[in-house]
Amino acid sequence: MKKLLILLLLYSYSLTAQKLAKGFVYLNDVDKSIQSELRYFSNNNFIGKPIDGYHKNCIIITLKAALQLKEIQQQLVKQGLSLKIYDAYRPQEAVNHFVKWARILDDTLMKKEYYPNVPKSKLFSLGFIASKSGHTRGSTVDLTIIDTKTGKELNMGSPYDFFGKESHPFYKNIAKEQQKNRLLLRNIMIKNGFTPYNNEWWHFTLKNEPFPKTYFNFPIE
Repeated sequence: MKKLLILLLLYSYSLTAQKLAKGFVYLNDVDKSIQSELRYFSNNNFIGKPIDGYHKNCIIITLKAALQLKEIQQQLVKQGLSLKIYDAYRPQEAVNHFVKWARILDDTLMKKEYYPNVPKSKLFSLGFIASKSGHTRGSTVDLTIIDTKTGKELNMGSPYDFFGKESHPFYKNIAKEQQKNRLLLRNIMIKNGFTPYNNEWWHFTLKNEPFPKTYFNFPIE
């Protein structure tokens, strides 16, 4: 039954989203209740301006990953909570933008907010910037949890995309409530088929992702 549902969804989305690569969907078409804030479409990111390839404020992801996020959302809604997506599929041209920016050492517009304790010259060696990203394969997602009553994000102890040890999932020098919130996100994602990343509390990749060796470069629009 689930395989049939996937086939029907793929066919349906192919009629309305011809520009997407096969196997990709707009997350909003799968679950409209999942919140989003596409940071790279705005100035609110570590570079300080919109990123190449982000032409529209929408979340694109593989259908397989979208269906798992829908499952997670249904579980969170029962607790008065909701997922909030910062980024999912990321075009290769966006990754190239990051790499080009990282090599311009005097461009430090957002250093205070995003990497106050890390020299920009070390962003590559420390693994914060790379020439390839799991996001470009389509089944990696950056996200958090919000309280649906207040609309506010749960306090995770460090901002999204903060470059530093403070963003490691098991960083100890944060409040117990912040640690609890990180574990809530981590545990529900793992339970529903996602693998966490050890350097970022917000970053998860679908196990058995459909395109493990393909890096896509179609724009977000």
